[in-house]
Amino acid sequence: MTSFGKRIIHFLLRTIETHIVKTIDNTIRLQEYAVGIFKTIPTKSGIKKAIKKRLVKVNGKTATTALYIKGGETIELLQSKENSQKKHFNFPLDILFEDDHLAIIYKPAGILVSGNSFATIDNALVQNLQKSTLSDATRPRPVHRLDYPTSGLLLIGKTTESIIALNQLFEKKEIRKTYYAICIGKMGRSGEIDLPIDNKSAFTSFEVIQSVESPRFDFLNLVELNPKTGRKHQLRKHLLIINSPILGDKDYFLENKILKGKGLFLHASTLTFTHPFSKEEITITKELPKKFKKIFPQ
Repeated sequence: MTSFGKRIIHFLLRTIETHIVKTIDNTIRLQEYAVGIFKTIPTKSGIKKAIKKRLVKVNGKTATTALYIKGGETIELLQSKENSQKKHFNFPLDILFEDDHLAIIYKPAGILVSGNSFATIDNALVQNLQKSTLSDATRPRPVHRLDYPTSGLLLIGKTTESIIALNQLFEKKEIRKTYYAICIGKMGRSGEIDLPIDNKSAFTSFEVIQSVESPRFDFLNLVELNPKTGRKHQLRKHLLIINSPILGDKDYFLENKILKGKGLFLHASTLTFTHPFSKEEITITKELPKKFKKIFPQ
C-alpha cells in the first residue's frame, strides 16, 4: 500500500477511548504510561503494538514509541471500522466451557489463533460462541496464544471487563497451563529448566510420564510440561537446549532427528484458574490427540 493510501485509511479511523493525563512529577515514555489506561488494551505489549500501528494519538497527533508524556496531554485510542468488522470464518470449534464472561475452546493443530490470515480461530469465534448478555459485551477475543502447530486449550474473553481481568491473571501468573509433548532421546525422570530466552527469564518444569525405545530416536518420551513463564516458543526452545526436542519440530531440532509429515507433538492439555467473577475454581482438560495415543496408548 502506498503512503497516500495509508494516510487515507488513518483519516478514517475513529476514536474509541480517550484519556486525559493529570499532572505528573517526571516525564515517562508513552508506552510505559499508557499501560492500563484503556479498557480494550490492558497490557504493555498491546499498547506498544497499537502505537506501532498508528492507533494512538497524543494531542491530536499520531504518537510514536519514542514519545514522552509530560502531563496534561489528551491520549486517544483509535480503531478503524474496517478492523472492527472482521470477517467470519466458518469453522466449527469444540467449546469445553462457556458463560457470559469467558469461554475455553479447543484449537486444533495447523490453524493460527489470530493474525492477518482469514482462516484464524479469532475469526471463527463469533459464530461458535453465544453472545454475552452483559452490558460490556464485546467481540470474543483470545487472551493468549498457541503456536500454529500446537493443539490445545485456548482461553477467550467475551466482555471488556473479562478480557482485562484474564490478562491480569496471566500477568500475575495465576493461570496454570499444563502441556504434554513427545520428546526424543534419553531424559531424566523429572527436572527444571531455568534458562533465559531472548534475555528474559524463563522457567519450565517437566516430568516424564512414560518412555519407549525407538530405533530412530533412541527413546520417545511422553512428557508433562509446566511453564512458569510465557516466552515465545519457550517449551520448544527449552527442550532443544537439554537435547530432547519435541518430536516433529521443524524449527528446533537436532540434526538428522526430524520427523516429517506428522506435525508437532505438543498439546496444551489443561487450564486451571480461579474464575475472575464467580470465584469458582476452573480446571478444564482436553485429552491427548490421536497421534499421541498411537505411540503411547492410554
